[in-house]
Amino acid sequence: MHKQATPNTTLNKWLTSYPTSTKGYGHILLEQIVPGDATIREGLRPYFESAHSDAREYFHAYASMSLHPDAGAPGFNAKYPNCLPPKARRGVFGEVMSGLMTEALDFVGHHQWVVPVFLFRNQEDARQYVYVLSRDPSRTREILGRKGDDFIGIVVNDDGSVSRFIAGEAKWRKQWIPSVLDEVMLGKKVEVPKKSGNLVHDGKGVWFEINRALDVPIGVKQLQDILQELAPDEYADVILSLDRIQQLENPAPSHRTDLILLVGGSAAGRRAGQPLLERGNKPVQHQKNRDLQVVEIILSDGDALIDALYDSLWT
Repeated sequence: MHKQATPNTTLNKWLTSYPTSTKGYGHILLEQIVPGDATIREGLRPYFESAHSDAREYFHAYASMSLHPDAGAPGFNAKYPNCLPPKARRGVFGEVMSGLMTEALDFVGHHQWVVPVFLFRNQEDARQYVYVLSRDPSRTREILGRKGDDFIGIVVNDDGSVSRFIAGEAKWRKQWIPSVLDEVMLGKKVEVPKKSGNLVHDGKGVWFEINRALDVPIGVKQLQDILQELAPDEYADVILSLDRIQQLENPAPSHRTDLILLVGGSAAGRRAGQPLLERGNKPVQHQKNRDLQVVEIILSDGDALIDALYDSLWT
């Protein structure tokens, strides 16, 4: 289970915040103010280890690996998440940061969010990757992302019932230039009609995924299953509440907050405090009658920080 407190002291030293909020919409821009050196990485490390701990145990057991294989032991080269290839590392970094920011910051609606466990064990391709790599160190490759929402947070009431979820999309890009942002949010450009030379976005970006997302996403079921396996007594009321919320007929009422987290490097010429997405009003592309929270994290040395951080986990 994930029980590590958020590293607030590290966050305050590492990032400066520009928060804004209106009814139904929150926007927080965070910019790096000190290098992501060993001190920052060490501050982040316990939270990241906690976030990956469930999947680490699950994947290592599946591959018949020791949880902490010594150097030279079978599977030493396939330790999760250290063994993840570069693109996958950046993907899971964004997912962990989604949970970290949800727990650490004041989001739209001022809810008290809880992330009982991260859902990385459901990344089927990562599980297969660890299994194969532990038996053949030459089988390195990029891996497919996990299907479904990037993470799930919940609001737990005093009686143990769940009344609200937060879920959404986390995206990493090395440099958030305008064309990259447009492709991420609006989809890739295609010719319409074909061979016309007229390029338009295909509409299958983040806005499309957010707008078609279920009010009660599949990640809620995945969360419930993990809680049932790992902490059935501690989370008995939560598990029962999630069961009632997911009923097809007469489900218990619940609400969803959408989260979009964009993390990566700045475009050349971007001014300090300049956001990627609309800050004062909810973007018109968000078409659901749900609260929306946007978090933008601009890093100057993100690639180096991510690789050094993931190299350091459980070492």
